[in-house]
Amino acid sequence: MAISIAILDCDLLLHGRGQKTLDRFDLGSVSDNVLLTQFGFPREFIHYLVELLRDDLSRRTLRSRAISPEVQVLAALGFYTSGSYQTYMGDTIGISQASISRCVSNVTKALVKQAPQFITFKRDPSSRELSYQEFQRVAGFPEVEGVLDCVQVAIKAPNSEDTSYVNRRGFHSVGCQLVCDARGLLLSAETHWPGGLKDTEVLERSAIYKQLQNNEKGWLLGDCRYPLRKWLMTPVTSPQTPAEFQYNLAHAATHEIVDRTFRAIQTRFRCLDSTKGYLQYSPERSSSILLACCVLHNASLQSGLDAWTMERTVPPEQHESLEQRPEERDSHAEELRKELVLGHFS
Repeated sequence: MAISIAILDCDLLLHGRGQKTLDRFDLGSVSDNVLLTQFGFPREFIHYLVELLRDDLSRRTLRSRAISPEVQVLAALGFYTSGSYQTYMGDTIGISQASISRCVSNVTKALVKQAPQFITFKRDPSSRELSYQEFQRVAGFPEVEGVLDCVQVAIKAPNSEDTSYVNRRGFHSVGCQLVCDARGLLLSAETHWPGGLKDTEVLERSAIYKQLQNNEKGWLLGDCRYPLRKWLMTPVTSPQTPAEFQYNLAHAATHEIVDRTFRAIQTRFRCLDSTKGYLQYSPERSSSILLACCVLHNASLQSGLDAWTMERTVPPEQHESLEQRPEERDSHAEELRKELVLGHFS
């Protein structure tokens, strides 16, 4: 196992035993198979990531044995993709818990800094038209700019008295509102919401809500937990006609893309998979780790990796439909959806 020996030597040498040092670690000494199986990514992408983050990870220091960007990236990727806690990861790759904690923190901060570069919602005419075409090829739903969902990532309880992070399923979490395109590329990822907020509350406080308020053409697709708006198409609650049933089928098939995308993110980055445990950090740091994984997802997809290669299969979660009072209903949006059903699905 080349990786265990190579990195273990580095940790020992950090304390002065041997000739090599962490700043001279040779990534080329690690096999392609080990990089892919233990760190989740191929060599080319890891090299790209190291160069992308090098300036942020190369601290100006007089220490001759500072941890190199290569080792920091590997340590962080090992943590993100293993679903293991830091003590276990330290044993696995031979870096002390204190060192791996600093590596994860440094790489997470560097990736979060890159978020505006990798997670962008382009809404110029050519980008919109491309989005319409790609989504319409999925199930025939027209003028879709993105698919919207809010997901939960389990975290440790902030403290015994804070219930704002307890979600409707009874565990502590941070909420993440995602919008993605037809390929699974994230257009928006807001990861800092307390898990106790309803999806509608998250939406109304989000940047994407403000951005789309005056949208005159195109829409997002949201499930039955969201209110119908002229820029947010939701399923017909009680379909009666063949056209309404066809609309709902096309809506479900298209909206499923965002569910598949987050399942793929959780599968690749097992630290986010609630079935493996929970993130043992504060809500703020957990939110940063979640955003860092979203950046990595987009960066890997833009580098040519398949978004859904590692998608796990889970039964779809059943959601209760949003109950809206008459004064909360948007008559303009209802008329727009009616025209859409009759014009495209009848």
